Amino acid sequence: MLKTIARSLTLAASLSAALFSTSTFALDKVTYQLDWLPGGDKSPVYVGIKEGFFKEAGLDVSISGGRGSTDAITKIATGQSDIGSADIGALMAARVQDGTLPVKVVFTIFNQAPHAFFTLKGSGIESVADIDGKQVATSPFTSSNAFLPLVLRENGLAEDAVRLNRTDPGALGPMLMNGNTDAIIAWVTNVALFDAQASLVGKEMVVIPWSEAGLELYSSSVVASERFLTERPDVAKRFITAFARSIEFTNANPKAAAAALHSMVPEVDPDVAAAQILDTMKLVYNEVTEADGLGALTAERVALAWDWVAQAEGLEKDALDPETIVDRSLLEAMN
Repeated sequence: MLKTIARSLTLAASLSAALFSTSTFALDKVTYQLDWLPGGDKSPVYVGIKEGFFKEAGLDVSISGGRGSTDAITKIATGQSDIGSADIGALMAARVQDGTLPVKVVFTIFNQAPHAFFTLKGSGIESVADIDGKQVATSPFTSSNAFLPLVLRENGLAEDAVRLNRTDPGALGPMLMNGNTDAIIAWVTNVALFDAQASLVGKEMVVIPWSEAGLELYSSSVVASERFLTERPDVAKRFITAFARSIEFTNANPKAAAAALHSMVPEVDPDVAAAQILDTMKLVYNEVTEADGLGALTAERVALAWDWVAQAEGLEKDALDPETIVDRSLLEAMN
């Protein structure tokens, strides 16, 4: 009888321990939405998974591929993903079109604009002013095209000062190296790629960032669905804290971060990714970060971003109160 009772107590204790363990260590699932293909600039979310930062925060994070900021925002708004990356300008424009769009920006990744002119040393182009009358190639779909007339005007040039040629993104580098265009428009996250192409033909790249030519604004950011923020606020706070930790690790360990990305996406070259990370981190850590902090969304700079976006998209300034797309609760939870 005593043995039966003892066995019953032991079984009950084991079941209780198993139930306690399951409830204690069950991870909250989160779907992170990319706004483009995996690359060095997207590595922090992969770092968070491979280095265990998300798991330590009690999260099971999966990554969903995307095809642009509009696609990412749509998937987050419709509940296909919880949180992800998208350009703050794309979110602003989307909110003007749909005043009820249930998506908020919660953290800025790039606090500087990534757009730039790329040319070759010896071309005579050393500043935006020198681009006047030149042949410039660009991708048909890049957001840079909307800001181009504003950057030209900001630097005393006519909005049609360049002869623009829209072409496939993969053709931009070869066109520049072969002398078929004077300059190209691309993001500074791709400096390593074009540097490598230039070195193969014995040439040297010159990069003219638009952020140094007057285009001051937030760009790539973390955006989240309002449902995720209101129904699972603790999960959202744990995610953004772990994500910030992943960014810090990526900045300090670019090669390890690139290896983490490569381990999950084998087609990404780890050496190229490491170089991309070095370029990308200049948009994440800079004088703006020193003044405001990592991920910060100051009212002044959010308003400045909207001013640029409204001009670029031909929208009325009063079409949007930019503060309506911002949720700083996760940033506040980090401090």
